[in-house]
Amino acid sequence: MVRDIIGKVADKWTLLILEALEAHGTLRFTEVGRKVGEISQKMLTKTLRQMESDGLVERTVHPVIPPHVDYRLTEMGRSLGAAFCGVWIWAEAHLEQIEQSRAAFRARSEQS
Repeated sequence: MVRDIIGKVADKWTLLILEALEAHGTLRFTEVGRKVGEISQKMLTKTLRQMESDGLVERTVHPVIPPHVDYRLTEMGRSLGAAFCGVWIWAEAHLEQIEQSRAAFRARSEQS
């Protein structure tokens, strides 16, 4: 069961949505997509639904036309964001080294 949870909360889109909501607070559906970038509407919907099911985000539907839907992190979602903060900092600190390693790997692969 723990493996299942980690698989769902540690994926790319969940982490990027967590970061967007942590940085910007309550966001409308389309704003979440813009802040995350390069995510399809289908994947955004799927990920937000999973996050809501897991108790990481709260979804508020405003009864207006057209419907207005907001998302915000729950306390548990904020705690998950804090837990992954170290990973985010590590990725930023090692970005250049990783890019250099990837370029060197590609160059070696092309020579083979």
